[in-house]
Amino acid sequence: ELILQSSWSKSMTSLAKVKDALKATENKIALTTDAWTSVATEAYLGITCHFISDGWELTSFCLTTMPLEERHTGPNIAAWVEQAVERFEIPTSKIVAVVHDNGSNVVLAANILQEKNGRVSVCCAGHTLQLVINHALKNPQISKALGASRSLVEHFKRSELAASDLKLKQKQMGTPEDPATQRGKQYLDLKSDQWTLLEELAQDLQAFECATVYLSGESYVTVSALPPLVKGLLKSTHTSSASEETTARWSGEVTFTDDKQSKQIIAAALDPRFLQVKFLTPEERFSVQNKVQALALQHMDRSTGNQDATASAEKGSPNRRTVSVLDSLLGSDSTDSDNDDSEEDAHNQKIRDEVLMYFGEQPLSKTESLLSWWKWFPALASLAKSFLCIPATSTPSERLFSAAGNIASKKRASLSPEHVNMLTCYIAI
Repeated sequence: ELILQSSWSKSMTSLAKVKDALKATENKIALTTDAWTSVATEAYLGITCHFISDGWELTSFCLTTMPLEERHTGPNIAAWVEQAVERFEIPTSKIVAVVHDNGSNVVLAANILQEKNGRVSVCCAGHTLQLVINHALKNPQISKALGASRSLVEHFKRSELAASDLKLKQKQMGTPEDPATQRGKQYLDLKSDQWTLLEELAQDLQAFECATVYLSGESYVTVSALPPLVKGLLKSTHTSSASEETTARWSGEVTFTDDKQSKQIIAAALDPRFLQVKFLTPEERFSVQNKVQALALQHMDRSTGNQDATASAEKGSPNRRTVSVLDSLLGSDSTDSDNDDSEEDAHNQKIRDEVLMYFGEQPLSKTESLLSWWKWFPALASLAKSFLCIPATSTPSERLFSAAGNIASKKRASLSPEHVNMLTCYIAI
């Protein structure tokens, strides 16, 4: 009982620290969510939050590993996410996106939140990559080649005599014990076209593995790397079924139109490493630059409007000279409005110049400091934090379940869901 009381006290302290950190930041926040079932067949919903600090460091917190007792329907999941947001007192306007897997119920929940609060629905890139691979492996030729190789491996694993004969044959042929060599291939009962197909498949899977590992990172920006990575996968993939499925699932990540304005492509344009967006056509690059400029103007207008409203409330309304109706109609007393318009025009022009200067820069190398680099572009820096904080995958919420699996193990299967949630969140923080 004393241990539980101590854990509860530490959990409440950690909860207060997370609340304070979320209140202190003025930057946008992204969420990830995923469901999991423990060894005690108890379901949990993991939710994490992510934002970029003023020092340009990615900051992440575990919000909850909420025990689920009702059906995992889309409306229920949407309500549970809102409960977690309310618990940590996060303003709805601060949340920019929800990252989730491709499950129909979670996609429905994300769409509900998007329609209700304007939170962007982002499908997990890692899960999508796995779906692309699964689709490619169903190709008849690939499936047949994998089946043949699987049968060979199982044969030598099950028979000690066969494994000994294989090693003896390899010694006689002067080949290494690894059968996957050029001379070893002649011995194994696979056709030459199957060997070629398997070699191409291995190269493709290596590229997909590299992309998955990189996009699953949590300590660096990942969402902006998705479009160039998808374009790279399309160029390097030898398997036609994988290329077709990649194009079908990620057509929005490699093209940019007025109708389909990908958040990932905008994030790539706001990442100094990919600001030239070379994976797009010249016409698409121009459209992206115009969109970034429009977003920067809107972003600064909102910020300026909030500051002006606060200043007016503190100082009170300034004394203005009374203007007659005739003067108003004739426009003879337009000095104040002209000054306001000229200041606004100058402010907007400054932002436009900053956008042009930004896209004229050389891409940032990995060794340069992101903080010192962004100080030259204050208007775009604030906008960039709103996009670059979004994780490309829902891996952070899945990592919660690695910790939860160690806590809710077979030896601790009697732990209550509330205690699992408390301990998981405390360890994650």
